[in-house]
Amino acid sequence: MVRILLVEDERIIARDIRLSLENLGYTVAAIASSGEEAIAKAAELQPDLILMDIRLETEMDGIQAAAHIWRDFQIPFIYATGYSDRSTLERAKVTNPFGYILKPIEERELYVAVETALQRFQLSIELQRREEWLTAILRGMGDGVIVVNADAQVTFLNSVAEQLLSTSQEAVYNHPISDVFQIVHEETLAPVENPVMAALNQGEIKALPDHTLLIAGNGRMIPIADSAAPLRDEHYTITGAVLVFRDITEKRQAEERSAALALNQQLQNQMAEMQRLNQLKDDFLSTVSHELRTPLANIKMAVRMLEVILNQPTQHPSHQKERTDRYLQILQDQCDRELNLVNDLLDFQKLSGDTYNIQLTTVPLAEWIHQLTEGFQARLHNRQLTLHTQLAPDLPAIAVDIVALDRMVTELLNNACKYSPPGEQIVITIAPVESQIQLDICNTGVEIAPDEFDRIFEPFYRIPQSDRWRQGGTGLGLSLVKKLATVLGGSIQVESTPNQTCFTLRLPLQPQETSPS
Repeated sequence: MVRILLVEDERIIARDIRLSLENLGYTVAAIASSGEEAIAKAAELQPDLILMDIRLETEMDGIQAAAHIWRDFQIPFIYATGYSDRSTLERAKVTNPFGYILKPIEERELYVAVETALQRFQLSIELQRREEWLTAILRGMGDGVIVVNADAQVTFLNSVAEQLLSTSQEAVYNHPISDVFQIVHEETLAPVENPVMAALNQGEIKALPDHTLLIAGNGRMIPIADSAAPLRDEHYTITGAVLVFRDITEKRQAEERSAALALNQQLQNQMAEMQRLNQLKDDFLSTVSHELRTPLANIKMAVRMLEVILNQPTQHPSHQKERTDRYLQILQDQCDRELNLVNDLLDFQKLSGDTYNIQLTTVPLAEWIHQLTEGFQARLHNRQLTLHTQLAPDLPAIAVDIVALDRMVTELLNNACKYSPPGEQIVITIAPVESQIQLDICNTGVEIAPDEFDRIFEPFYRIPQSDRWRQGGTGLGLSLVKKLATVLGGSIQVESTPNQTCFTLRLPLQPQETSPS
């Protein structure tokens, strides 16, 4: 529910606006009648939006109050006014409002103004995150990077560029690129066309010819290779350019120019992927940090208890041994949990980076599935679950990576055990289908909503409130299963009915050349 702070010093108007907002489905968190009160209410209530009357009959008007609130709390605001004179609008524009609405306020116009302001604010937050992520990427690059705006004025230098130019970002900010980045031909010392200007004017990636020298701020001349690429917005309008350059004093070869061009292309790809990577980072930190800390906390607790047990004399050695064994088992279990998490992360990285090494072997499926399920009997018994296997007659052997196959089926069985209620059953069916082997793992008593089918294979995603046994997890298991199936040239699908969930794994009988998606 969107909460709005209404700032209006006319009671009747404030009442009418409040009714309109509530009719539109918004919540009016409070009404303030002065700029000072608006600041106090904003600090206390932290609303989603402020509808601010420009003309307040108090010492502080709406424009001053809005500027103060945005500076201190970053809360978006819309100006409401019965005046549209040029001087008022010029003062209001300086504060960068998220919208205007003229009095008398119509409900339809109010709705459009509020929704537009909220959308603009969300877009500004996303843009800020993208800019922060891009800045981090640029600062961490090993080459010099200069970013300019559409007027060819410097807006960013990374640390490498500052070193090569013998200057600082503060010293050259908003200076013309031609004053900051001066280059000449190595043999003639004649000025060379600045690639940034060419990129801005022609809209293409531009590289310098060989034998180019950079004149640093201290007068030193440095042989460099570099190139510039235009930056464009979503409308394909050029908004600036990025220049990447490097010192090639020790090695001046044609490959350096190609590397610079490739680096520019990589930079543009990174910019395009920035929002996706930011979301992946947030998911990783929120999920994995908890899963890493929990076993360590349990290990720390067990170590402390062992210290207490071993340092205290006892008249009951058997009781002491029983307690010691219990805490040693906790240490073993939590170390295994931590190791499994690290292995999951390493395998996920290998599969994502196309570095997983497939080792094929011939596997007799009937014998293999019998051995694999033996390891689940104790857990099945403890959780009152029944396991059935249904194998096709004359089941053929399959050429497959046995480690990957074990990993996929173990993960699917772990999930079946994890989410099935007591008294239910798990059924494994294996049969040849055309040139593939189809392996179905179904468990009863549980259902997955259709809108979750695609998401359960996303990295770090876990179905909310479905962990019956509270075992936790990173949400990497099914993502690893899908990647491994793809590596082996197969596929994984899920279907669910009101009382049953089935995962279907298909693998080719003969190996084929594939790569992770």
